[in-house]
Amino acid sequence: MIDYFLFQIFPYIAIIVFLLGSILRFDRDPYSWRSKSSQLLRRKQLIVGSILFHLGILVILAGHAVGLLTPIAVFDALGISHGAKQILAITAGGIAGVFCFIGLLMLLHRRLFDPRIRINSSFADIMVLVLLLAQLTLGMLTIPVSMHHLDGHEMVKFMEWAQHIVTFRGGAYEYIADVALVFKAHITLGLFLLVIFPFTRLVHALSAPVGYVFRPYQIVRKRAT
Repeated sequence: MIDYFLFQIFPYIAIIVFLLGSILRFDRDPYSWRSKSSQLLRRKQLIVGSILFHLGILVILAGHAVGLLTPIAVFDALGISHGAKQILAITAGGIAGVFCFIGLLMLLHRRLFDPRIRINSSFADIMVLVLLLAQLTLGMLTIPVSMHHLDGHEMVKFMEWAQHIVTFRGGAYEYIADVALVFKAHITLGLFLLVIFPFTRLVHALSAPVGYVFRPYQIVRKRAT
């Protein structure tokens, strides 16, 4: 059964590859644990696009983590109804998605249509951006579908699925067996991105904040005149 594999087995495959692949890459090739920079070229477009993309993606990822992994009982105890949570997710996710979408288009345009940047971009560099754009597009397409389920019932299905996966309980796939195809495509592509994560430039996302906090001191001496 396709649903059983994609939404019961594949999540664990993706998580294992993500964790082991990231650890092995950092252990064996730590100098590749970075995002190659081309910031001297089209700097303004890079800065604006990067800010919009990263701001949007951080809100989206945080919203997904909190929304999917927080036990339903916690929301009930706080008096937050499923419908209110659904409306909040649509509103905040929609706004963050627009920011992220614009930023990603700017970054992809810069990498594809500037000959100097394009010639120094690998196939993986471009495909990562294309896949992220496809994933973001699928996410935005879920909003009109979610608008027909403002009671929050559909969201509860995804919460149950995600929480069953992370707690290693069986039957997780059954919760989303009847959801719209766009949701299934969104989840599947998201899991695929986890699989390829350790083998692309995306790995810099794991260490950038940590690397900044624990960076070595730099001694700066004033040049003698």
